[in-house]
Amino acid sequence: MVNYPSLDELYELLKKLSTPVSPSGNEDFIRGIVVEEFKKTADQLWIDSLGNVVAVKKGSSEGKLMLAAHMDEIGLFISHIDDNGFLRVLPIGGLPPRSLILQRLLIKTREGKIIRGVIGLKPPHILKPEEMQKIPDIKDLFVDIGVSSKDEVEKLGVRIGDVAVFDREIVKLGEKRVTGRAIDDRSGLTVLLKAFELIEKPEVDIYAVATVQEEVGLKGARTAAYSISPDAALALDVTIASDIPDTPSHQWYTRLGKGPAIKIADGRSATGLIAHKGITDKLIEVAEKEKIPYQVEVAAGGTTDASIIALNKEGVPAGVLSIPARYIHSPVEVIDLEDLLNTIKLTKSFAEQASSEWLKNLRGQRIK
Repeated sequence: MVNYPSLDELYELLKKLSTPVSPSGNEDFIRGIVVEEFKKTADQLWIDSLGNVVAVKKGSSEGKLMLAAHMDEIGLFISHIDDNGFLRVLPIGGLPPRSLILQRLLIKTREGKIIRGVIGLKPPHILKPEEMQKIPDIKDLFVDIGVSSKDEVEKLGVRIGDVAVFDREIVKLGEKRVTGRAIDDRSGLTVLLKAFELIEKPEVDIYAVATVQEEVGLKGARTAAYSISPDAALALDVTIASDIPDTPSHQWYTRLGKGPAIKIADGRSATGLIAHKGITDKLIEVAEKEKIPYQVEVAAGGTTDASIIALNKEGVPAGVLSIPARYIHSPVEVIDLEDLLNTIKLTKSFAEQASSEWLKNLRGQRIK
């Protein structure tokens, strides 16, 4: 019998993974935690030149299955420091301006020191009527770190090019749901680490990759896939749970608490993914065989590491297993811990039931 983690254990691991300030290009704070988790069961483990962490569990036969979840999160670059000590910022990844208004920030200096700040805005009392209804652009926002001069900013160690993220921790929302920043994709990372740990006697080699810079163009997944050259791949990420008031049910992509989502397609035609049918069929087959609840997802926007892995070399059959999440790319993302656990179960079972012959058939046929 498999000793799956309890919901409390998953909560604690997710919280641990979500604490480091690690936006794209600054994954060093979280990488050490990931390495320590992988060390428990990996047969091989390394960090590549771009910063991806790659763990391998050897199979009994031929074939390579790549599992991927990204370590990075959305954030901000410090782009300017004015004479009065206020900072200006630019986004790292898809950060909607409306999520930034009057938020607290954690700023990480190049020495690793954490400085707190708040995103300021003109007081409503001096705004024109037409300005009251407008969402400010990022260029109109500023960061207040509690000082009065540029010299004081520099004494704190804050410089142009330093990074910042929302100042929010993971906390429980009821019994089974949690909220906080960086759930995209520290929840997928939680699944990757726990599923990899639990996989037993795989037939094919399992490559678990904690990727970098997903939020700024899927960069880590591109280089890792080129190096590994997998026969098939599965990305683990969040997806839109739109089961909220004032959203018609026909616009719901997924719902919280109904299990992981098996992706059919996402994004725009040029940048998104149409998942390989062999992967989606296998995921559905395994979920139904193991009696794991699941949803099927067709998403209008967003994409994952699978999109770039699918285009590696001559092509890789790729799919996505998604954790439903509300309020993605905000400081208050929400997921259900039962969905997290069921995603682990499906990922583990999928990897264990991936046979050498199945992978071979996925890679196409040579016609005489």
